[in-house]
Parts: sequence; structure tokens; C-alpha cells
Amino acid sequence: MIKVILCDDHALIRRGIRDTLSDAPDIEVVGEAGDYGELRSLMRSLAADKQCDVLVLDINMPGRSGLDVLHVLKDEGTTTRVLIVSMYPEDQYAIRALRAGAFGYVNKGGDPQLLVQAVRTVAQGRKYVTPEIAQMLVESLTAPAPEQAHQKLSDRELQTLVMIASGKRLSDIAEELMLSPKTVSVYRARVLEKLALSNNSELTVYAIRNGLVAS
Repeated sequence: MIKVILCDDHALIRRGIRDTLSDAPDIEVVGEAGDYGELRSLMRSLAADKQCDVLVLDINMPGRSGLDVLHVLKDEGTTTRVLIVSMYPEDQYAIRALRAGAFGYVNKGGDPQLLVQAVRTVAQGRKYVTPEIAQMLVESLTAPAPEQAHQKLSDRELQTLVMIASGKRLSDIAEELMLSPKTVSVYRARVLEKLALSNNSELTVYAIRNGLVAS
């Protein structure tokens, strides 16, 4: 039996994922969390009782993002394999997540059965990539594409860019990420500098043109 933890800040999405996985006879959802704090508590409580094989993790959460969590778990040497689920397109986040230590990346808008297949693949210790991601990996090896400006951003800078482009104020971002407004302002300044932009309006246009947020 494959034991799975779900971590997503949207309860309805967690329920949909749980229902999809619970229909599989070889998968058991042993816990759910809505943010990083809940996830850490859950993993500690399960450590002595039930070994978790796969963590199904949303990439966009309040506080620490899924990418942040990946870095922490990788540094700790956890044996739990992480499968990222996200609403964001593969071409913007999949490679970044895989480099951060994820074993797979699944788009939330895809076929639910692909999620079941991905959990089974990851539980076996193998990487799960869609044909689209596989093609991107091949192309990056055979003919490296010119790096886009936002690919040079750190994970936190990219998260700040996406949140600003989604219409959130710096104070809202600071509260959601559990950072000081001054720290968020520093991230914003770094993003503007690295992308050679001047203001939030230009950030938003850039994000839309590059598929980082919906238009």
C-alpha cells in the first residue's frame, strides 16, 4: 500500500485529490495539511507510526511555497518522495521543481488518472514526467534555449513576481508569506532590477506575456 500525504491550502482541491487517490486500491491517504506548519507537524506525528511514501505538494501556498518546502526536505535528506501538483504550466515551473528535488510534476487541470499514475511512479523511486516535460528536457540537452530573464530569479523572487502580477499588494504578500513588508520590498526591487523593469504595471505585463499568470 502506497501511503500519501496531501498538502494544498485549498480544502476543495485536497478533497478532489483525496477522492481520486482513494479510488485506487493500492493508495492510502494518511494525512492532509493546508500549509507548511501543518505539514511539518503531520510529518513528525506520522514518522513514528506510518511511513509516508509520497507527498503530493502544491507549489503555491501561503508562507513557504512548494519550492521552499522542496529545498528544506532535500537538505534534511527525507526519504519521502515529492510529487508537485500545480495550476501553473509545465514550461514555467516543472523544470525548476525537478531541479529542486521533486520526483514529478502534474498539472491540476490534467486527467485525474494521470495523478494516480504519477503517485505510483514516484512511489517506486522513479521520476514522473509528462511528454511535454520530457520534450523540454530533451530540447534543453540537445539545443539549450536562451534563458529567459525570469529564470534567473530565485524561487522567492519568482513567487513575489507572480503574486504582484496577480494583483496582490506588498502588505498582502508580506502577510501571506509571513515576511516583513521591508523584506518583500527588497524582493520586488531585485525582481525589477533583474528584469530591467520600472514598476508593478510592467511586472504584470511581463508575467502575462511569459505565461507566469493568466491574462
